[in-house]
Amino acid sequence: MTVAAHPEQVAGAVPATSGRRVTRVLLRDRGAVISGAYLALIVLMAIGAPLISAITGHGPNDFDTAAVNTDLGGVPHGSLGGISSEHLLGVEPQNGRDILARVAYGARVSLIIAASATALTTLLGVVLGMLAGFYQGWVDQVICRVMDFLMAFPALIFMIAILSALPQGNRPVLLVLVISVFGWPYLARVVRGQTLTLVNREFVEAARASGASTRQLVFKEILPNLRSSLIVMTTLAVPGYVGTEAGLSFLGVGVTPPTPSWGQMIASSVGWYAVDPMYFVIPGAFLFLTVLSLTVLGDRIRAAVDAGEAS
Repeated sequence: MTVAAHPEQVAGAVPATSGRRVTRVLLRDRGAVISGAYLALIVLMAIGAPLISAITGHGPNDFDTAAVNTDLGGVPHGSLGGISSEHLLGVEPQNGRDILARVAYGARVSLIIAASATALTTLLGVVLGMLAGFYQGWVDQVICRVMDFLMAFPALIFMIAILSALPQGNRPVLLVLVISVFGWPYLARVVRGQTLTLVNREFVEAARASGASTRQLVFKEILPNLRSSLIVMTTLAVPGYVGTEAGLSFLGVGVTPPTPSWGQMIASSVGWYAVDPMYFVIPGAFLFLTVLSLTVLGDRIRAAVDAGEAS
């Protein structure tokens, strides 16, 4: 009697990569630790934004005209953009809004939009990619043509055009939907290619011959083998979506005032470079370091997963 090989015993099947092993590798990597610590700080800042406002006594939209010099056109009092014990990161010119509060609430907006877009993109990409690779035939042709159609568009230009034509209400939800529409084909193409490879592998054929249903084949045989690729692609997608949200808000078609956004703050600072450079530097530094940390951490996770597959 021949015993079918378990998927993990078949070359190219589920890699012997455990969460613990990946975590150990990441903890030994200085870049991953620093990036993770910074991202943890940003997440805590986003979650605790109301608490930060309560402690400092300044909400993200509270004007403090006493913190700016109205005789000089609204330039913040003091050096470095009005940084003081009362305003730890300074204030915005003209209106005196607290930059720390706006950065904290801006982090919340950016992370929620990026995480939501990543989740929706992953869901669409996995479902449609697996449908195309598993059923093939006309299903594969239809999904591939839709992917080709969407990937042929210059995404940023069409995002700007679509968002400009849509109503201003509930902007974060619209951003998530528009970003996901143009983002899912890239993941779906990878998932489709891997599914096409896996669907004819020995362990899938053995499961099919033993009477496994389509659901069992998908969720027990194929989907677990896509785990490593999905982890890598999703961790590398988040920084791209953070940057996309900031870019769209910078261009005026993303998050709209009075909702704080890092891209919106950077756009507002354009006219103040010469007299108050800190107004640009602080939100710009937060955006840069967040995207850099997400990219570095995603790259380190990819390397750790690849090392597990090679072992």
